Amino acid sequence: MATSKQKKNSEDSSNQKKISLLVEINHAISRTLDLKESLQATLAILENGYHIKSGAIFLINEDNHSLSMAASIGYRTDVAKTEYRYGEGLTGRVAETGKPIIIPQVSKEPLFLNRMSSWEPDKDREQTFIGIPIALDYRTLGVLIVNLIYRSNRDYEADKKFMLLVASALLQPIRVKHVIEQERQKLMDQNVLLKQKLHEEFSFHNIIGNSHEMRDVYEQVAQVARTNTTVLLRGESGTGKELIAEAIHYNSTRSEAPFIRVNCAAIPENLIESEFFGYEKGAFTGAVARKKGRFELSNNGTIFLDEVGDLSPMTQIKLLRVLQEQQFERVGGTETITVDIRVIAATNSDLESLMDAAKFREDLYYRLNVFSIFLPPLRERKTDILLLADHFMLKYGRQHGKPVKRISTPAIDMLMRYHWPGNVRELENCIERAVLVCDDQVIHSYHLPPTLQTAESSNTLNRMSLTSTVAAYEKELIQDALKTTRGNQAKAARLLDITERIIGYKIKNYGIDVKRFKE
Repeated sequence: MATSKQKKNSEDSSNQKKISLLVEINHAISRTLDLKESLQATLAILENGYHIKSGAIFLINEDNHSLSMAASIGYRTDVAKTEYRYGEGLTGRVAETGKPIIIPQVSKEPLFLNRMSSWEPDKDREQTFIGIPIALDYRTLGVLIVNLIYRSNRDYEADKKFMLLVASALLQPIRVKHVIEQERQKLMDQNVLLKQKLHEEFSFHNIIGNSHEMRDVYEQVAQVARTNTTVLLRGESGTGKELIAEAIHYNSTRSEAPFIRVNCAAIPENLIESEFFGYEKGAFTGAVARKKGRFELSNNGTIFLDEVGDLSPMTQIKLLRVLQEQQFERVGGTETITVDIRVIAATNSDLESLMDAAKFREDLYYRLNVFSIFLPPLRERKTDILLLADHFMLKYGRQHGKPVKRISTPAIDMLMRYHWPGNVRELENCIERAVLVCDDQVIHSYHLPPTLQTAESSNTLNRMSLTSTVAAYEKELIQDALKTTRGNQAKAARLLDITERIIGYKIKNYGIDVKRFKE
């Protein structure tokens, strides 16, 4: 019979062995971020060090309350069941209750023999089943099951405690996997949301303007967007060529691929080739690593060449080859790179005059001018001015936290009379400035920039007396009140806290046309 000292030494040796196994398991888990590899390594350590006959680790899918086998050892694939439902079999029962289950002699448990065991016990070698929940904060994430050789004098409580420690160690890689999956799903959801926002933001249906000229532009964009045709956008600076280019790309079959913008006029002549085509390491001083050019970055997508009329003759030749063959070499390289890109070009220059002056190549012109869209200047689509002004007023009101709700009639008149040499861009800047300086809910004429405050645009003199200034302001207030009351003079008088006789006199004196407010 073993003495108490021998028993103690045996227990100490067993505990030391278990600690060594736990350390080994933790080292195996920390060596990799691959969950399956971590789980499989843990079972291998238990097989070699703890002499388990077989084992498996199941992970829980919370969406449908099922358990799937993530790693196993010692099971025959033709016998082992790899998926369970909550409450199904011993494995499912461990997951459902969140409590360990120990079956000392599996031959007395038909459920085990029918559904799980790959080892058929005989009279001399019985098997013991241990099922341990892998749980965190009362939430079961998985189940660890092991099958041991049955011994009548086995300390099952010590086995259970050790396997609980193993299950605790397995929490780390399982939690990491959960975090990675959550972050991955979050990124995927954000990606879908961003793509949806891009499609909505750059849909040509959201471009402001309902004039006849803009309806023609919309029709042309709809015709060409789903094709791979090269598009040439023409029009004055500030007419929205880049916005149309974005609408074409994000409504095309290439919308998932990159949209690369290149301002040809902003790139110095000595850098334009490396910017277009990239360069190899050591191609020139400072080229410490290979760099991809804009054409290579836009592969399978769209490249937008803005201000293409400002390209030098030498660059035009190199660009022509890319457009014709969709091939190029990086600066300092010999490898021919083939790309699949769609080209959208834009210019505010008169390309025909540049060709006559031998400043723009005819062959490049004909290569670019496959489908031409002309964007009309703002002065030729006056009906869109008020729509655009209202849009920018709301946009910058939200952006700057200003409760601006409308534009006064005299201010609208000034906007409509101005010739807008800077087109939509200039209008946007004017409205943003007006929103910033506006101290109430209405943009008045005096909130508009000085460039609009001219005799031609506002029917005022450069030098005004106090009487004239007061009269102009009074006229604006009356017009604003009439607009609010749709030309009802009695209501307008009450709004201004004056009598109907006085407002009638002032309307006549200022020559205000009341009919225009009744429409």
